[in-house]
Amino acid sequence: MTELDVAGLQRRLAEFAASREWQPYHTPKNLAAALSVEAAELLEIFQWLTPEEAARVMDDPETAHRVADEVADVLAYLLQFCGVLGVDPLAALSDKIDRNERRFPVGRPPGRSARADRHSSE
Repeated sequence: MTELDVAGLQRRLAEFAASREWQPYHTPKNLAAALSVEAAELLEIFQWLTPEEAARVMDDPETAHRVADEVADVLAYLLQFCGVLGVDPLAALSDKIDRNERRFPVGRPPGRSARADRHSSE
């Protein structure tokens, strides 16, 4: 049975690493670096595509598979990073959305944060 919840996936990743004795290498710095590398590999797929080509990238099965693999790599390293540091990724995301909703209220012109408005009136 596969576990498709965040905690279950984190457990599977931790067990996978532990069974291969990879924990000494799974430091916050190494995991952050690996996450950055995998995000760059995802970006590489789109590097020279036009916006129209990028919008259709999932239409090609081979490219769609590459995208899905890189998304999986990014998520795997992010979940491992969160596990090592004790960050609840869903709570962190929810908190960030809350802050962004306050920072960028509905109706504010794009590119204008509440902070920018505060500084412009000083």
